Amino acid sequence: MGEPFYITTAISYPNGKPHIGHAYEAIAADVIARFQRAMGRDVRFQTGTDEHGLKMAQKARELGITPRELSDEMSSYFIKMCDELNVSYDVFIRTTEERHHASTQELWRRMEANGDLYLDRYEGWYSVRDEAFYDESELVAGEGGEKLSPQGTPVDWTVEESWFFRLSKYAEPLLKLYEENPGFIQPDSRRNEVMRFVEGGLRDLSVSRTSFDWGVKVPGCDGHVMYVWVDALTNYITGLGFPDENGDFAKYWPANLHLIGKDIVRFHTVYWPAFLMSADIALPRQVFGHGFLLNRGQKESKSLGNVTDPLDLADRFGVDPLRYFLMREVAFGQDGSYSAEAIVTRCNAELANSYGNLVQRTLSMIFKNMGGNLETFHSNVGDDELLATVFNACREELPREFSALNFSAGIEAWMRAVFACNAYVDEQAPWALRKTDPERMKAVLLTLFIAIRDLTVAISPVVPAAAAKVLDQLGIPREARGFDALTDADWYMARVATGERLAQPMPAFPRLELPEEEGSA
Repeated sequence: MGEPFYITTAISYPNGKPHIGHAYEAIAADVIARFQRAMGRDVRFQTGTDEHGLKMAQKARELGITPRELSDEMSSYFIKMCDELNVSYDVFIRTTEERHHASTQELWRRMEANGDLYLDRYEGWYSVRDEAFYDESELVAGEGGEKLSPQGTPVDWTVEESWFFRLSKYAEPLLKLYEENPGFIQPDSRRNEVMRFVEGGLRDLSVSRTSFDWGVKVPGCDGHVMYVWVDALTNYITGLGFPDENGDFAKYWPANLHLIGKDIVRFHTVYWPAFLMSADIALPRQVFGHGFLLNRGQKESKSLGNVTDPLDLADRFGVDPLRYFLMREVAFGQDGSYSAEAIVTRCNAELANSYGNLVQRTLSMIFKNMGGNLETFHSNVGDDELLATVFNACREELPREFSALNFSAGIEAWMRAVFACNAYVDEQAPWALRKTDPERMKAVLLTLFIAIRDLTVAISPVVPAAAAKVLDQLGIPREARGFDALTDADWYMARVATGERLAQPMPAFPRLELPEEEGSA
C-alpha cells in the first residue's frame, strides 16, 4: 500500500434529513478520497453523525420518542445518502457508539490531567441551533430587536454549573500554529477570519451541561454531560481506535484533511487544536472550510422550507451527473449556486455532448469499421500532438489542481482536452477516411481510443460509475485504472495482445431532460 492519507468530513447533525449541503461535502470528500486512491495513497475516509446535544433531546421530546430512537432513525438516512451517492467511506462513525464515549472520556481525562479543566458557573448566551456559546459582543440584533447569534440564530441566557476549558491559555500557541503553518486553515479567507478572532482574545470555554443528560458523561462528575463539540470533534480519533494509539491511529493520525463547512471553522481550528494540544495529541495537517451551496442563490435551511433532498436530485438527473455538476460548477471554497436548469445545461453540454458523444462515436466506429479490433498503427504529427495535449491534461494539470482541491480548474483542464479530441475528429473525418485511406482511419480511431482511456481514468474520481462503465467497454483491467497506469507506455500493446474485441458500445452519459415543472417556471 502507498503512503497513508486520512480524510474526514464533518459529522452531520441528524435532527433532520440530509440536505444538499450534506451531499455536497460528502461528494467532495469522496472525490478527494477516490483521487488519492487513484494516486496510489492508502486512504482512510471517515464520515458519520453527531447525535448528542440539546437539539436532539428537544426534537425527540417533540416527537414523543427517546433521543436514542431518534438518532437511530435519522442516522440511517445519512448512511443511505452516502451509499446512494456512491460515497466510498471506510468508516461511518456514530457518536452514540460505546467506543466513542470511551474515546471522548479519555480525551477529557488528559485535558483534566494537564490542568486545563475547572468547575465554575456559566452565565451567558447559548444558541441551541448552533450548539454554541457566544459573547455579548458577538451578538447581532434581529428585525424585532431580539438578540441573535452571528449566524442569525436565537440565543438564550443560560445559567448553570459547568466545567470550563482553559481556552484562553492557548491563544498564543494557536496564533503560532497559524503563522508557522499557513496551510493549516484553508482557504486563506478562512485563515484570516480565524486569526482575527483569536487575536481579539479567547475566553475560557464552557464544556459541560447539567440541564439535559443526552450526551457523553463527564468522568467522575455525576449530572454533567460534555459540551457537544468536545464530543463531536473527538470522532476523528475515535474512528482510528483512540485511546489505543497503535494500529490505525499510529498509521493514519494526524489527519491529512478535515473537510468542513465554513460555518464550523472556528470549532475545528480554535477549539479542536486547543483540545489536542492540551491532551498532547498531534494536530491535523489541514482544515478546509468549503462554501455554501445555494438554491438559486439562496441558502437552504429547514426554517425557510427550501431544503432540497439530494437523493431527489440524484433520481432526476443521475448520481454521476450530479457529482460532476457540483465539482465542476463551484470554485471549491467559495459559495456556489445550483438549479435544475444549470445541472441540465452543464451536464448536457460537457458530459453528454462533448465527452459522452466522443466516446460513443469513436467506439462505434471501431466496432463498425474495424470489427472492434485494436491493432498496431502508424501515427503522424497530428496524432502525437493530440495525445500530448491529453497526456498533459490528465497526467499533469488535473492531478495538480485536484491535489490543491481546485476541482473546477482541474475539470476545466480536462474539458480542454475533450474539446481538442472533438476538434481532431472533425478535422480528420474518419468516416470519410474509411473510403479514401482505411489505414489512416485506423490510426485516427486508435489514437482516440488511447486518448479516451486517459480521459476516463482522469475523470473517474468525479464520475466513478460511468467511468467504470466506459473503462469496461475499453477492456481496461480494474487494476490498471489509477493515475500510475497513465505513465505506462506499454499498456496499449498489452491491450492489443489480449486479442479481445470491443463490443458494440452503450452510452454512458445520456442527455438529461429538464422536468416539465422546472422548464415552465
